[in-house]
Amino acid sequence: MKIEVTINGFKKYLEAEPGELLVDVLRREGYVGVKKGCDDGSCGACTILMNHRAINACLVLAGQAKDKAITTIEGLGTLDKPHVLQEAFVDAGAVQCGYCTPGMILSAYALLEDNPSPDRKDILKALDGNLCRCTGYVKIVEAVQTAAAKLK
Repeated sequence: MKIEVTINGFKKYLEAEPGELLVDVLRREGYVGVKKGCDDGSCGACTILMNHRAINACLVLAGQAKDKAITTIEGLGTLDKPHVLQEAFVDAGAVQCGYCTPGMILSAYALLEDNPSPDRKDILKALDGNLCRCTGYVKIVEAVQTAAAKLK
């Protein structure tokens, strides 16, 4: 089936089989920042924004994305002009292996869109669905706090 979506600001038509997961279609289309982790929604590696809301792409059928706006990490910033959150993660040392980083950044982005002045508790709640096996989240929270301050 053909699915019309807007990905990172561009209209696209995705080909998907009935029952195919959005994470698999996005990766096949070259959006490799959408990581495959658990396939059951528990790690957050596949986090994307759908209509500005952070979701796990492994829990969504591709057909459910019809006529929706999707943002992947590839649409947030570039190597030449990274988003403030991306810079903050690098500057704070919140990027270790990097596998969870795209999902963490997109979850943080959704938080900052809704709450430009989050406290530590708000940040931890927003990142609750994103599992990082490398850190204790201290530097990740610092990065989100730094980005929030810079975006004001």
